[in-house]
Amino acid sequence: MIRKHLTIAVLAAATIASAVPAMAQGIEIGRDGVRLVDPNRDDMRRDDMRRDDRRGREIGERDAVRIARAEGVREVDDVRRTSRSYRVIGTDRRGDDIQVDIDRRSGDVIGVR
Repeated sequence: MIRKHLTIAVLAAATIASAVPAMAQGIEIGRDGVRLVDPNRDDMRRDDMRRDDRRGREIGERDAVRIARAEGVREVDDVRRTSRSYRVIGTDRRGDDIQVDIDRRSGDVIGVR
């Protein structure tokens, strides 16, 4: 009888111990999608954050188009990426050609022609 209770107690303890790490996870929603994050792995998180900071210093092509639309571009014909800027070429609401140069690092508008 004691052996049966001891076996049940050991199985219950093992079940609870195996469930604890599963509850100690977080969810991170980012540009790469949804992923599980283990809070015990802080060293990996810091490396990921540093890597994201390096990538995050530049704006993307979609951001450049969004900024150009705010400057008056109605239809985008072409987006060219140069070494330091994006050049968005398109037409404005009157049908005139428009070209917007946008800094790749800051997202500032360099020029509108």
